Amino acid sequence: MKALQYVEIGEPPQIREVPTPEPGPGQVRLKVTAAGACHSDSFVMSLDEEQYTASYPLPMTLGHEGAGIVDKLGEGVTEVTVGDSVAVYGPWGCGRCYQCAQGKENYCERAAELGITPPGLGHDGSMAEYMIVDSARHLVPLGDLDPAANVALTDAGLTPYHAIKGSLPKLVPGTVAVVIGTGGLGHVAIQILRAMTSVTVIALDVDEKKLELAQDVGAHHAFLSNGDAVDAIREATGTAAIAAIFDFVGIQPTADLGAKLRGTETDQVLIGVGVASVTMGTLGSPYDATVRAPYWGSRSELMEVLRLAQAGVITVETETFSLSDAATAYERLHEGTLRGRAVVTP
Repeated sequence: MKALQYVEIGEPPQIREVPTPEPGPGQVRLKVTAAGACHSDSFVMSLDEEQYTASYPLPMTLGHEGAGIVDKLGEGVTEVTVGDSVAVYGPWGCGRCYQCAQGKENYCERAAELGITPPGLGHDGSMAEYMIVDSARHLVPLGDLDPAANVALTDAGLTPYHAIKGSLPKLVPGTVAVVIGTGGLGHVAIQILRAMTSVTVIALDVDEKKLELAQDVGAHHAFLSNGDAVDAIREATGTAAIAAIFDFVGIQPTADLGAKLRGTETDQVLIGVGVASVTMGTLGSPYDATVRAPYWGSRSELMEVLRLAQAGVITVETETFSLSDAATAYERLHEGTLRGRAVVTP
């Protein structure tokens, strides 16, 4: 079968012929219908040799957003049936610890110890004609949802949904939510905020086209993420409290901007794959302000996200690529020329 693999440190991924995998006991093989390209993949491919080899194998099939048709069952699998259309829950865990017992495999207590990794972020993922899923519990029914249009919800929907749910008690009528970075995840976050709350949604980005997308999907206001952003927000919202800042970039400049926007009881939520320092403390931040760094989401939350999609209240802006053109999807992602998400349809 064909697969898009990262083969050489610092070089673009390659389409390669690899053996079609066979499912072992308890495993499921999917015929992949859609696979999403994500900034997390680009981050992994940007690591130097020492950083990469400490956590990831070579070669590695990319793709941690996946959907497919159940194609073959390993011994003992009874939870799914050949022919089922499913989405893959990506952050795999041990299935037995306290967090996993709640469906929070994204926070598995033993994954690192046991060497359990997400597909495409530690072992072969979904950018291939077929993929192996270690357990049927990681498969969520897609029903009549179009795989290509919705595969990105397994990360670009689940991650903002999980982040927003953590702040829901503060997202009350009359308050403001700020979304920094309105591309792949941010434009879905705006829709989730509009669907689940009545807050005023402010979108910030450095790209005018992404600000247009933000307004297309429901942002009340959209401003360039620069030195004028704080004043622009204050002028647009007056004295309304900023309840939460959802930062889908997660680098020092955006963290600094978020810190300027914090008020009493504001949540500053750092979601983007980056590293930043944020000043906290009674004399270093507004009273009861918090900083959180959530990761992905739970299995039950993925089910909830797909129900929002089935209800027609969230959609993903996508551009599709064939498997042979999958490397181009990552080039476009790196260049920042995608309006939303890139999806590969093997």
